[in-house]
Parts: sequence; C-alpha cells; structure tokens
Amino acid sequence: MNKAIYIASNGPDSGKSILTIGLMNALLRHKPKVGYFRPIIESTENGLKDNHINTILSYFSIDIEYDDAFGYSNKELVKQWSNGNREIILETIITKYKKLEESFDFVIVEGSDFSHFSSIIELDLNILIAKNLGIPVIIISGVLDKPVESFMDSLQLTYDSFIQKDVNVVSVIANKVREEEMEFIEQSLESSLPNTMIVNSIPINEKLKNPTMKELSDFIKAEVLFGNDILDRPTGEIAIGAMHLQHFLKHLTEDAVIVTPADREDILMGSLQAHISANYPSLAGVVLSGEMELSDSVIRLIEGLEKIIPIVAVQEPTFNIASQLANVRSHIYATNTNKIRMSIDMFEKYVDVEELMTHLESYEVNKAMTPRMFQYYLMKRAMQERKHIVLPEGNDDRVLIAASKIQELDILDLTILGHPDKVAASVERLNISFDFEKTPIINPEDSEYLEDFTQTLFELRKHKGLSPATAEDLMRDVSYFGTMMVYKKYADGMVSGAAHTTQHTIRPALQFIKTKPGFSVVSSVFFMCLEDRVSVFGDCAINPNPTAEELSEIAIASADSSIAFGIEPKIAMLSYSSGISGKGEDVETVKKATAIVKQKRPELKIEGPIQYDAAVDPSIGQKKLPNSEVAGQASVLIFPDLNTGNNTYKAVQRETGALAIGPMLQGLNKPINDLSRGCSVDDIFNTIIITAIQAQD
Repeated sequence: MNKAIYIASNGPDSGKSILTIGLMNALLRHKPKVGYFRPIIESTENGLKDNHINTILSYFSIDIEYDDAFGYSNKELVKQWSNGNREIILETIITKYKKLEESFDFVIVEGSDFSHFSSIIELDLNILIAKNLGIPVIIISGVLDKPVESFMDSLQLTYDSFIQKDVNVVSVIANKVREEEMEFIEQSLESSLPNTMIVNSIPINEKLKNPTMKELSDFIKAEVLFGNDILDRPTGEIAIGAMHLQHFLKHLTEDAVIVTPADREDILMGSLQAHISANYPSLAGVVLSGEMELSDSVIRLIEGLEKIIPIVAVQEPTFNIASQLANVRSHIYATNTNKIRMSIDMFEKYVDVEELMTHLESYEVNKAMTPRMFQYYLMKRAMQERKHIVLPEGNDDRVLIAASKIQELDILDLTILGHPDKVAASVERLNISFDFEKTPIINPEDSEYLEDFTQTLFELRKHKGLSPATAEDLMRDVSYFGTMMVYKKYADGMVSGAAHTTQHTIRPALQFIKTKPGFSVVSSVFFMCLEDRVSVFGDCAINPNPTAEELSEIAIASADSSIAFGIEPKIAMLSYSSGISGKGEDVETVKKATAIVKQKRPELKIEGPIQYDAAVDPSIGQKKLPNSEVAGQASVLIFPDLNTGNNTYKAVQRETGALAIGPMLQGLNKPINDLSRGCSVDDIFNTIIITAIQAQD
C-alpha cells in the first residue's frame, strides 16, 4: 500500500505550502501519524531553521527531529553536485526518507522551491528523487502573471516529464488562478490528461499572496517600534506618504503599508487615526524611513492609544525601501496561524479532498526498484544480522579500500588474509583509514589454525587420495584457507577472485562446502541495476553449456535469489525464438528446462522459450506472447549458455551504464562469491554486502 506522496512544482511561487498544509490536515483525519520530509531546503544562516519544516512540525505537532526532516540544504547540495557525488545525494535522501517511512503511517514529501538551479535541472532533480523514493506525485503549478496558454503548455510538459521517467502522477492542481479562468483551465486539463487524473484549481487569495508586516519588516531589517505582537497582519499595497495629509488620505486602501519619512509625523498620526476611523480602510502598518527619530511627545501619544498598527523604522531613504518592499515574497510561517487556517480552508473548498484521500488509499505502489533503492535495500538487509566475511586477497589494493569502506559503515565483521606487515604497508601507502583491531589480518603460513585446518581437509579428502603433506600445502593457499574458515564457522562467507581465477576461487568450495540438497550445479547471477529496474541475470559466469536439467536448476536458484533480495521473480527462459516459433536443439533444451521448472515449482511465473526483447519490452511482449504473465515484464532472465549470458550482461553494462552487482554464486551450502579480476572497489564492496545477506539465510 502507498505510504507517501511527493508534492512537486514546476517553478517558484507555485504555492506548494497551501497544498502541503491542506494535505497534512486532511491526512491527519485518516492516519494517526503523518510525517513530513523535504529532500532539499533553502540554505539558512545563524542557526535559523527552514521555514517550511518549522511551520509544519510546529503547527501540527509532528514528532520529528529537525535534522531528520530534510536531506540537503542548497549549499550542501551544490557542493556535492559540483564534485560529481550525485549518487551520494540520492543515497542520503533515500536513507533519511526511509527512516521516516518506517516510523509513520504516511509521509508527505515536499519538493524543492526552484530558487537556486535552473528550472530544467531542478525539475529533473525532483523527478529523480521521486523516482528513487518510489512514490507518486501531485503536481502544483502557479498561474499568477502567466498567459493561460503558456501555463497549460508548461504544466503539460511537467506532467510528461514525470511520466516519461515512469513516475506516477495522481493529481494536478492549478494554483493562484484568476476566478474567470478557473473553469476553462480545469476543463482544458481534464481533456489533455488521463481520465483517472484528479484535477483541481485554486483561485488567487490576496491575503495569502501578500506578505505580512513581519515578513516586510524582516526583509528590510527594520527596528520594530510598536506592535511587535501584531506583526502577522496581512498587507496590501505599498503607499508612499510624501504629499500633504489631506491628499494622502484619499489614496489609502485596505491593508496598505505606509512608507513615510520619520519626520512626517503628520502622515504617521493621520494613518493611525484613519485606521481606527469607520470612514477609512484598515491599514497593515507604517514603515518610517530615514535617520530621523520620533519626538518624545509623539511616542507618548502613540503609547496612549488603545488601538494601533505595527510601526517599524529603517534608516534607508523612502523610495529605496518602497522598492524593496514591492519585491518581498510571501510565505506561511509557524506563528501566522491566520494564514495557516486560511490555507486549510482554501484547500478544503477547492480541492476534492475525499476523492484525493480515496485515491491515495487505494493507490498501488509501483514495485519497480531503482538501482539506488536496491542498494539501500541491500544495506538494510545486511544490517539485520551481523555477519563475518573473510577476504583472502589482502595483497590487492582494491580489497583493502573496500574493506575500509565496510569498516566505516560498521555493519559486518571482516577478516583479511595476507602478511600483516605487507597489509599495513599498503594501508599506509593508500592513505586510507583502517582499524587493525577491528579487522584481523591472518597469514595462513603461520596461522594458529593451520594444523587444525590441514587435518580437517585431509579427513574430508583422504578418500580421494589426498595425503597429509598435500593437504598442508593446499591449506597454505589463501583460497583453501578462507574456504575452510567458512566451513569451520570462523567466518560466514568468503569473497575472492580480484586476483585469482574463478576456478581457483570456487574449487575448494566444490570440494568440501558442497552444493545444497536438491542442487547438482553451482551457478551465478548478476543483479543488473538499470535506470528504472533491477533485473537478475543468470548464469553469466559459471556453466558453459548447461543441460535442460541444469538450466532448470539455474532458473529455480535464480528465482529464489530474486525473492531473497526483494525482487518479484518473473522468469524468462531466453532463446532465439519466442513461444512455438523456433526449432532446433538449443530451443528444445530451453523448452524442456521450462517444463521442468513448471513441474518442480508450479507457483513460479515463467515463460520460455522467449527472446530478450519480448521478455523486457511490454509492447513487443504483448505482440509476441499476448497472454503471458512474464512477457514484457521479466525480472529474472536465464540465458541458455555462458557465451550468451556473459556477453549480454557486459553489453548491457557498457552500453547503458548499468551497475552490475555480482556475480553471486548460488547452490552452495555456504556463501562463497567470486569476483572478476577486472573488478572495481565498488564491485568488491557490493559483493561483500550480498555475501553477508546470503549468510543470513
């Protein structure tokens, strides 16, 4: 069930606050605990808090620590962005959001304010965040001061941008609409958007649009002389008090802010009198300009009045101040309860709240998993149960750097095999942080375990003609030593292969770790992290030409691995033909393997033989296999042989930029995983994590 909504706009001054406040108020009628999160906030100074967060948390009494309610400030974001750390940005935002998702029944996520990046970059960033959080979107866009045609085009483009990236949009709201254009805009949107879309429009409200006296005063850094407790008054026009009083009074309008030199005490006193007179409109406040000060007699007079308006003072010239005040943007802040209540009333009046609530309640979450979400999922899984992984290749710099990153996270334990002095020298040369107390370095040549491990290997393999001397020689090898650590339960899993061949890595495992009951082959899978999904590719590393029986085992093991890592298995048994169209020995092998899987595991969704394009492209899948549960949406892709699988995964990785996590070996009694000799630090890091997860089963 859906647990969140992302509020997105396509430019500044959209009026997101009215939607956030109104939606929060409505959700709290349906959910006991509603959280609030902002991926990006405005940078603040002097310890000030983001106004949006402070307003929502304070007014609705939401129990969230301020620092947990946002991902990055603009300043922090730009620094990370400029340094090319976009993955770190997403990882931090996902982690913080998920923490709230686990604690609350529902979370409102409010997008950025379009105040720093260009509009195109910022829109793309909001789409990327919503996609990686895996939550639907409400788009709100402000019509104020825009031609209707331009507004409609911009809003349609924004909607299309989200949809093209497979982000679901549940509602579109036009805000700050002129009353006479509301019906036309709603009808136009309803005709251009899907009929399942909830479309609403909210008219302009001058009291919400205009800033308060507090906002004006703060913007010009004025000194408050009178009325500090009534600064939340709404404002209207800015009126310059420069003419004679009798003429000036004719120009007063409702909620006007008077800007006049401090020595024009006639204008000041006339304004105060007009405010309390039934014959003149109420005023919002007075701004006194210039370096002059009010006389003591005028101050005494004002202090004796029963009813006043805020009076603030600033030393700049009158016209400078008036120009500045005209550019102040209005915000809704925590102490301005009048605007908050007004926002709630506007939302309830013009948005079909019950329809929106029903839609959010019944909305089915898009289960597609992005690469960043998958990596977050791996980290969370690894944290559930602390495991111990042995890394036999302490002489490889990449292994040491990956181990350092694992140490920083402190989510699992490591042992590294190698000469302690040489490892220490490498750590110093690499200038990486490394805690030797936390991660022991064992040299098999002089280990206290060598004699015991040798005797164990001899007993396990003597029926194969293994001698004690040969057993000792083998046990001095890091692959045998590391595998024996797993066998003897000194470690829960092993990751090797950065400096050794696949055969060197897995031979010891095949000799005494052995395969699981019901499995005759060891196979492998890669988790292919594509832009919009994570697919499981198998077998791309171990079995050159599997038989039908072996191929069925690979499919079943890959489906189980898929389930274990949170991916719903829809198995495509790949071939050069789809359905019954092809002939030949290779196709027959795939057909037979598919039949075996259906017999052994009838609950699994499987299709075969099927071509790659029909397996992953919905339109092609529908044409070639219209009644298939798998065609066009396969998540587990089983290749007929190693040649096809290895080349395909590498082609997809290189051509699409996909992250390939693996290979992860499956079918063994204990998790032993093999790296490629061309692996990166991230490859090693990810393989250590998935090995720790395998060890939890």
